[in-house]
Amino acid sequence: MIRPAVPGDAPAIAGIWNRIISETVITFTTAEKDPGALAAGIAEGAPCHVADMGSDGGVVGFVTAFQFRGGPGYAHTFEHSIHVARGAEGRGIGRALMQAVERDLRGRGVHSLFAGVSGENAGGIAFHAALGYREAARLREVGWKFGRWHDLVLMQKML
Repeated sequence: MIRPAVPGDAPAIAGIWNRIISETVITFTTAEKDPGALAAGIAEGAPCHVADMGSDGGVVGFVTAFQFRGGPGYAHTFEHSIHVARGAEGRGIGRALMQAVERDLRGRGVHSLFAGVSGENAGGIAFHAALGYREAARLREVGWKFGRWHDLVLMQKML
């Protein structure tokens, strides 16, 4: 079931996100997510949805969104971050999460949504393309992680 996140989901979200941070180049950050900060953002109304499998599986994926850049001129342009737990891939969870956040953001007046995808993440690029995102830019060697440079592919969808 896809539902809006509640502050109590923050530890599960952090668990999914922190594994990806520590083990992959799907994200270039090396700073792990703090459950308390995530819970505070959710409580303040940040767009965030989870895939909750109930008592038999708990939270197995999430999507969150935030303003693309600071300042009032960017108030209608957002970027999202979506991650699904290992073993939960390929079941339509990501697609359902994206539908939920896009619907939420349209209701908030968001016009344009970006995905920042690692150039090495062919699956992430294909996933977004299948949802109607188009490559807007490829930023060469802007991410540094695991001792090497990585490209960032910016994909965009008009909502």
